[in-house]
Amino acid sequence: MIAKNILLTFTLILFSVSGFAQTEISFNDKRIYTTQKIVSAESPIIDGKLNDDIWYKENKSADNLGWTTNFIQREPIENVSPSEQTEFKIIYDSEFLYVGINCFDSEPKRINSRMSRRDGFEGDWVEIIFDSYHDLRSAFSLTITAAGVQGDKTISLNGANEDNTWNPIWYAASNISENGWTSEMKIPLSQLRFGDKNNQVWGLQVLRKFSRNEEKSVWQRIPIDAPGWVSEFGELHGLINLKPKRQLEIQPFLVSSLETFKKELLNPYRNSNIKNFNAGLDGKYGVTNNLTLDFTINPDFGQVEADPAAISLDGFQLFFNEQRPFFIENKNIFNYKFSSPIIGGPFSSDNLFYSRRIGRSPQGSVETLSGKYVKSPKRTTILGAVKFSGKTDDGLSIGVLESITSSEYAEINNAGKVSEVLVEPLTNYFVSRVQKDFNNKNTFIGGIITSTYRQIKENVNFLHRSALTGGVDFKHQWDSRTWYLGANLVVSHITGSKAAILNTQKSIRHLYQRVDAGHLTLDSNKTSLTGTGGDIRFGKAGEGNIKFETGVTWRSPGLELNDIGFMREADDIQNYLGATYSSLKPFGIFRTGSIGYKHWLVWDYEGNFNYFDWDIEVNGTFNNNWGATFGFFSQPHIFSKSLLRGGPRLHLPNQHGVWWALSSDKRKKFYFDLDGWTKTGNEDSYNLLENGISVTYQPINQFSISISPRYITIDNRLQYTDQVTYKDEQRYITSILNQETFSTALRLNYTVNSNLSVQYYGEAFITIGKYSDFNYVINPLTEKRNDQLKFYDKSQLSVDEANKKYLVDEDQNSIIDYTFTNPNFSFAQFRSNLVVRFEYNPGSEIFLVWSQGITDFSTPRSGLGNSFREQVFSKHPENTFLIKATYRFY
Repeated sequence: MIAKNILLTFTLILFSVSGFAQTEISFNDKRIYTTQKIVSAESPIIDGKLNDDIWYKENKSADNLGWTTNFIQREPIENVSPSEQTEFKIIYDSEFLYVGINCFDSEPKRINSRMSRRDGFEGDWVEIIFDSYHDLRSAFSLTITAAGVQGDKTISLNGANEDNTWNPIWYAASNISENGWTSEMKIPLSQLRFGDKNNQVWGLQVLRKFSRNEEKSVWQRIPIDAPGWVSEFGELHGLINLKPKRQLEIQPFLVSSLETFKKELLNPYRNSNIKNFNAGLDGKYGVTNNLTLDFTINPDFGQVEADPAAISLDGFQLFFNEQRPFFIENKNIFNYKFSSPIIGGPFSSDNLFYSRRIGRSPQGSVETLSGKYVKSPKRTTILGAVKFSGKTDDGLSIGVLESITSSEYAEINNAGKVSEVLVEPLTNYFVSRVQKDFNNKNTFIGGIITSTYRQIKENVNFLHRSALTGGVDFKHQWDSRTWYLGANLVVSHITGSKAAILNTQKSIRHLYQRVDAGHLTLDSNKTSLTGTGGDIRFGKAGEGNIKFETGVTWRSPGLELNDIGFMREADDIQNYLGATYSSLKPFGIFRTGSIGYKHWLVWDYEGNFNYFDWDIEVNGTFNNNWGATFGFFSQPHIFSKSLLRGGPRLHLPNQHGVWWALSSDKRKKFYFDLDGWTKTGNEDSYNLLENGISVTYQPINQFSISISPRYITIDNRLQYTDQVTYKDEQRYITSILNQETFSTALRLNYTVNSNLSVQYYGEAFITIGKYSDFNYVINPLTEKRNDQLKFYDKSQLSVDEANKKYLVDEDQNSIIDYTFTNPNFSFAQFRSNLVVRFEYNPGSEIFLVWSQGITDFSTPRSGLGNSFREQVFSKHPENTFLIKATYRFY
C-alpha cells in the first residue's frame, strides 16, 4: 500500500508540473582564451583603472590585444544577451597572473558598491575561476566587488561544494568611471596549484553579478540544466613554460587575554581576574606546486564565533560546523560523508572525519563535593598538527592529517590541598584520504583510513583505547555526466576496557540492551566492537527539467564512528528518493520555479519497518526578486527504537505538517527572510509551531544591522523520563512535555574599508520545558495512548521539592516504591562578541575582541521573559578581552 502511494504521488507531481515545460536547450562548444606572457617590466600598477599600456595601447582598441567579450546571460533568462556587457584580458609573467576586467554600465551612478568584509560578495561583483588542475571537478575562485572588496573560495565536487575559508594572498582594486566600473587583479602563481607541463591548459570561467537587475552573465555559456559546473568551463591556453612555485608561508601569532567574572572569595580559582599570554605558529610549505604541507603548533581559536545555542532532549549529539581555519582549508579532500544525498536526511552529517573531535572539551569529569573547588580546562590543547594535501597531475587527490592533543587535568583544591585528576588522555589522531579519477574524469575511486589512539589511565577508562575506520567510495558518470551511480562502504573497529565497550553498546546510538531486539546481545565481556555501513545511490544530475536521486544507506548495529568521525545512529537501513522538476526559463510572474518530492523509509537490522516520511515542496522566485517556499510532509508510520533508551520499540502517533518561507529583495536597503513550520496529527500526537524572521537594514554601504528573533512552542509531546525496577518488572517512565523556546541574534557590521571592519554579534536564548501526566509504558506497540500508557494517579505521586524528585507509591501502601528526578528545566544563555579586525598587510591581521557570556540551567520559575531576566540579567557576566596579532611571511 505504501509503495502504491509513493508511485501515485510521484506520478501526480510529474503531471502537476507539466505546465512548466520549457524548450530544450542545446549545449554550446567550449570557448578558448589564449593568454600572453609579458616581461616583468611591463606589469601593470594595481589601482583598478586599466590605464597601463599593457591593457590598452594608443587607440584604446580591444582588437587583437587579448581582450574577449560576448558574455551571455545565465540568470534570470539563460542564453540571451546581458543588460550590460563585460570584457576581460589575462596576461602573465614568471611570477604572477594579471587580470583586467571592464564591467560596462550605462548608469554608473546606480552601481551597487556595498562594502563588506573579505568574502562578503555584496553588490556588483565579478568572479574569475581557474580549474588549474584541469580535473573538471575542482577550481580556485577569485572575486572583486565594485567597492574593491576581495573574495576567494575553493570549488569542489564539480560545483556542488564551495569553501570560502581559503585565504590566499593576492592583490586587486576597483574603480568606478563614467563607463561603468573596472578592476585589476595580480595573482601570485604560488597561490594556485597546477602541474609542470610546458604547455598548460586550465579550465576558465568569468562570472559577473549585475546587482541592479539581479542578473548574472558568464563568459562560457553553461545551460541551467547542465549536469555540472566546473566540467563545463571554457579553456585557458597560452600558458607556456609556466614554472610551479613552491609556496612557503610562516604565520606566527601572539595572544594576550584578560577574563573577568564575579569573584568567589573562598574559591581560589575564582577570586581574581585571569590573565593569559599565548603564542603559536601556523605554516605552509609547497612540497610541490600540487602538494602542500600545512602545520600548526599550539593553535589558537580565540576569535572564532561561538556555536549557536541549542539543547538536545532526545539524547543524540548535536552537529556543529567546523570554524577553525587550519581544519577548514582543503577540508573537501578529507571529506567522507558516506551518506549525503541531495535531498538530505538525518544521516547526511555522518562522516568518517569530523575535525571538531580534535581539541574538543575534555570528556572526563570530577565529582565536586562541598568544600572542594575545581579548575577544569575548557578545551583540549592541540600540541601540534600537520596536514599534507593536494592533487597530482594524473588526478590523484591526497590528504594526510596527523594531530596530537595533550593530557588534560582538572585541578582540585580541598582546603588548600591541591591534587589533579586526568579528564582527557594524551591522544593521537590520524586521517588518510585518497581519490583517483579515471575514464576522462568520469569515474572516481577513493578510500579513507582514520585512527584514534589514547593513552588510557584511571578516570578515563570509559573511553576507547583505539578506534580504526576505513572506507572505499566509487562514482561513475555517463552521458556527459548526466547520469551517475555511486557507492560507499565503511567499516569500524574499536577497542577498550570492558567498561568502555559496554558503555558504547548501551549508548543511545546502539542500545544493545533493547528488550525486544532479538538480533542484539549485550555482552559485558567484550573488549572490542566491529561494524559496517554504506550507501548505494543512482541519479540524474542534469539535462532537462527533471533531476532525481534514489539510494539505500545502512549502518550495522556495531558501527561506531564518533572517536574522530560523526554518526547519529546505528542499526539502521534507509531507502531515500528525491525528484525535482525545475523551470529553465522565467514564466508568468516567476523568474524561477520548482516542485519536488522526496521520501525516506527506515528499517532496523531485525527487519522492523520503523519510519516513513514523504514530502512535497514548491519553490519560486518572483520577477521582483522576492522568493517563496511552501511544503507539506506526512509521517504515516512511526516506531521509535530509541525513545525508551533501551526499552522496547514504541509506536508513536502519525504526524503531518507544512513549512513555509518568504524572502524579500536583498538588493534593497531593507530586506527580510521569514520562515516557519508546524507539525500536528491526531489527538495523541504532539503539536509544534516554529516561526522565525531575520530583518536587515543597510542605510549606507559601510554599515548594516540585522536582528533574527525565533519562537518555538511544543505541546503534548511524549518524552522519556526515567526507568526503574519495580517488583522485578522494568518501568519505562514517560511524561508529556510542553516546551517554549525563544532566541534572537543581533548583528552589527561596520566596514571602514576591505581591510578594516568592526563586527558585533549578540545572541539571547531561553527554553523552558515543563513535564506532566507521568506514566509508564504497558503496551508499547498499540496505537491508542490510553491503551499504551498507564498514567499515575495523583495519590501515587508526591514531590520532594528539596531534592527535586518525584516519589512514587505505586501500590498505595504509604511506602515509597521508587523515585525519579523532576525533569522540568529552564536553560538560558546570553553570548556576545565584538571584533575589530585590521588586515594591515596581506594575510597579516590584528584582532581586538571582547566576548561576554552568561549560561544558567535551572528549574522553571515563570514565563520566558521573567525566567530570562532572573537567569541572565540578574547574573554577573563573564568577560574576555583579547588581542591577537599575526604576521604572514611568504
